[in-house]
Order: sequence, then structure tokens, then C-alpha cells
Amino acid sequence: MSAHPEATPPDLARKRAYEAAKLAKRLRHQVGQAIADFNMIEDGDKVMVCLSGGKDSYTMLDILLSLQAKAPVRFELIAVNLDQKQPGFPEHVLPQYLTERGVPFHIIEQDTYSTVTRVIPEGKTMCSLCSRLRRGALYNWAADNGVTKIALGHHRDDILATFFLNLFHQGNLKAMPPKLRSDDGRHVVIRPLAYCKESDIAEYAEHKQFPIIPCNLCGSQENLQRKSVGRMLQEWERQHPGRSETMFRALGNVAPSQLADRKLFDFAALGSRDGAKRADVHGWLAGSDNENN
Repeated sequence: MSAHPEATPPDLARKRAYEAAKLAKRLRHQVGQAIADFNMIEDGDKVMVCLSGGKDSYTMLDILLSLQAKAPVRFELIAVNLDQKQPGFPEHVLPQYLTERGVPFHIIEQDTYSTVTRVIPEGKTMCSLCSRLRRGALYNWAADNGVTKIALGHHRDDILATFFLNLFHQGNLKAMPPKLRSDDGRHVVIRPLAYCKESDIAEYAEHKQFPIIPCNLCGSQENLQRKSVGRMLQEWERQHPGRSETMFRALGNVAPSQLADRKLFDFAALGSRDGAKRADVHGWLAGSDNENN
């Protein structure tokens, strides 16, 4: 007889339930910590939860609902989805799910699909234009309906991937902040999943059996650069467990004087005794350039 008999179905069920409860607790803690650290939600807020039908936005809504019941402040949640009129989009899925959950919701109907497919040549990446049109529609609805915070489902891995994409391809140190004001100044955008790992979210979504709707606007088209960076991060994490967490902590532990951005730190003033001598140096450099020409 084996010294370690296989677990019986009831044992497996209890183990799975225990692991699922532990995961849910971890995600609630991480979302709650992000909300507290960045003051994402305040008393009286009307939070628009942008629901795409993917695992991230479902998880964000589910966790926010659980936190809302015990939060020390009162806030309103409304789930909003943009129906972009893609052929074959299962438009009944989200209304049915949200109605069953008793969640207030609104579906924005706007044919961005036709615009994207008309403007972008066949075979080219549509994600950028699609994202801009989607963001515009959501922001306009928020402005018209008294929304004070717009919640997006980006997680820790999204933030890290964006950082490296900007580093490698744009030459700047920039990521997705957990909280920001939109370019037009009208909206405050929050990312409650900022501290959460994508693998935890995927596991949570599978356990909850959310009715996932895949994005098939462009035939499941993938941003190749983002996918490449994602594979790099996964490989680093496999070889060096915990590296992603360390890198994410670095985004909140910046030392401007140890970088080279003159707008963030006054390097010119270091060791300078007076402004006149600094001006002389600049004049000398300009003269040297003229002599060399």
C-alpha cells in the first residue's frame, strides 16, 4: 500500500476551496492596499468600472464589489462596457452576468469597428486606434454621467511591460501610473489591480468561471512588441523568482539625482559657485564648437 494515498474527491475539493479562498484574500488585500496607497477611492465617489469581458476587468469588478461591502467610505460602482459592434460579438453575455449579480451597468453602443477597419490597412496592428476610440467613448460617457473615478483593469505585469516598452522603443522611463489625471484634465483614472500578478488574476478568473469574451476585433491580433516583452518578463521570473516584484518596487523608489534628467534634478547647480561662471563655461563650449567647424 502506498505511504501517500491519493486524495479523495472531498479532500481535493477542500484543498481547492482553501487555495481559492487564500487567493481571493490575497487579491483583496493587494487591491485594498493600492486603493489606500494612492487614495484611489474617496467617500462619495462614483466609480465607473470599465468592463471589457476579459479576465482582468471581471476580476477588478468582483474584488471592488467585495471591498465595497466593508469599506470605511461609501462609494458607488457602475459597470460600463463599450459594444464596438464587432461581427459576432455576444452582446447578451455582459448584461446577463451583471443583471444576475445585481450590478448597475450601462452598455455604450458605438461602431468603432467600422472606423478601425476602414482606417487601418489590412494586416496592420489595430490596437492603438481601437484603444483611443474606446477611451474617448468611455471618457465622454463618464463626463456626462457624474463619474468621479474611472477604473481600468491593468495589473502589475501590464505596468512592467509598459515600462520596458517605453525604455526599449521610446527612450524614456515611463510606465502606467496606478492613478492619473487624463490629458484633458476632466477625469481621474485608477488602476486598482496595480499590485496584482496576472497569473493570480487568471487563476481567480478560472475559479470564478467568469463568462470571458475574447477580443476578436482583429482576429485575436497581438501586439508583437508587448508579447515579446511579456515573454522576457516571464523568463526572468522563471530564472529568478521574485524579480518582477523587485522591479515593480523600483517604480516607486526613484532617485532623480542618480539618473540624468535635468528637468528633475538641478545637476548644473552642483559645485557651482555663481551663475556667471556657469555662463562662461557655456560660452567656452560654444566657442569650441565654432573653432572646430
